[in-house]
Amino acid sequence: MKILVVDDHALFCEGLCYVLEKLDNNVSILEANNFNDAVTQLNTNIDIDMVLLDLNMPDKDGFSVLDFCREHYPLISIVVLSASKKRSDMNRALEAGAMGFIPKDTTSNVMLGAIRLIMTGDIYVPQSMAMNVPDEDEELANSFTPRQLEIIPMMIKGFSNKKIALEMGISEATIKMHVTAIFKRLEVNNRTEAALAARTLGFIE
Repeated sequence: MKILVVDDHALFCEGLCYVLEKLDNNVSILEANNFNDAVTQLNTNIDIDMVLLDLNMPDKDGFSVLDFCREHYPLISIVVLSASKKRSDMNRALEAGAMGFIPKDTTSNVMLGAIRLIMTGDIYVPQSMAMNVPDEDEELANSFTPRQLEIIPMMIKGFSNKKIALEMGISEATIKMHVTAIFKRLEVNNRTEAALAARTLGFIE
């Protein structure tokens, strides 16, 4: 498997390459720091399977690379790996043909899982960005941690702190801490109010 990483931050690329090596023993990783480098790599290596693409670069943005790939190399899977958490950026990338949108603060295990999912032909978007949250509530949605976004659906289903802890494999005390933080962010006093608030805000379908 051959992956092209398009990102202008050398230190990030170095760390990302280390993580990507866990995908497969035979994975080959190429790097490009800007649009022109990316085009050169794509034209030189016709066997590239996937492009991991940052949106912010010094010359042309990542959308330019995405458009180039869709026009000239439509069979390559493009995955946006960005610091942006704007749903508008995610939607634009997906509409342009990206197979996934992975925030840069995603854990390595989640990122590898997302890439493996995309390799099977599926599309990946993070749960926090996939929720049907009205624009005026997007800032609130983004204020929750990934762990808290996992807990909210289980709270709505009526799971106790103990059951949530068992499901997630972490301590009940940690769950209690997260639940308290969720109540505070939603400005509610109990689980019933939290469930109603989460549904009203569109956090849960």
